[in-house]
Amino acid sequence: MPAAKPTPTRGRTGRPPRTSRAEVLAAARLIIERDGWEKLTVRRIAGEIGVSAMTIYHHVDDRGDLLVQLVNDHLTQLPRPDLPDDPRDRIVAAGIAGHDALAAHPWIAEVVTTDGFLSRLDDAAIWLVEAVVSGAAQAGCTPEQSILVFRNIWYYTVGEILVRANTRARRADTDAAAPAVIFARPDPSISKHDPARLPGLAAVSEQWVEVSARDTFADGLEALVDGLLAQAARRRQR
Repeated sequence: MPAAKPTPTRGRTGRPPRTSRAEVLAAARLIIERDGWEKLTVRRIAGEIGVSAMTIYHHVDDRGDLLVQLVNDHLTQLPRPDLPDDPRDRIVAAGIAGHDALAAHPWIAEVVTTDGFLSRLDDAAIWLVEAVVSGAAQAGCTPEQSILVFRNIWYYTVGEILVRANTRARRADTDAAAPAVIFARPDPSISKHDPARLPGLAAVSEQWVEVSARDTFADGLEALVDGLLAQAARRRQR
């Protein structure tokens, strides 16, 4: 009697492979760190994990929702510093905490600058915004002035982070060092700039690179906050 033929093995059926929200966010962070946040897509996350795109959609609505979840997840895990009672000092401390939270992950600064993005974040993720706005209000600012205080601090912070991050990235890509000076000295003939036409820059040229490389964010923030609060007070007195 001939032996029975083995039953052909069928493909996997039933529920699709399971994955978790934590796995999705971890894969997304890996893609961002490796390729940049602009290259992040649901399809690429699915390929990274080894599941279908539809499986990823069990955890996110779309790419925008994915970015919101990523930013919320990062910001809500950050430790909250004890903020000072003095409104001015609280604004400065909140600004420094916000800078430090984003400096290690510049892509977040890029993402959250998208118009309307802050309004999509959880309360626990935007407590620094609350600290600045409420601090400005307690310092005597009107609602309009409080918004402007935050906006100016935000622009300063994001600008600082992105300029430094982009500078590091360009130098890493080209393996280039910072230029020695703006004007070549003692032989100005090898510089494309004319010191006689730009005397102010010529006078500071030899110190430019060293001074520009310093981390002066906190000092600049204090000066900015003092100026904004003083300006707001002057305008209220008019």
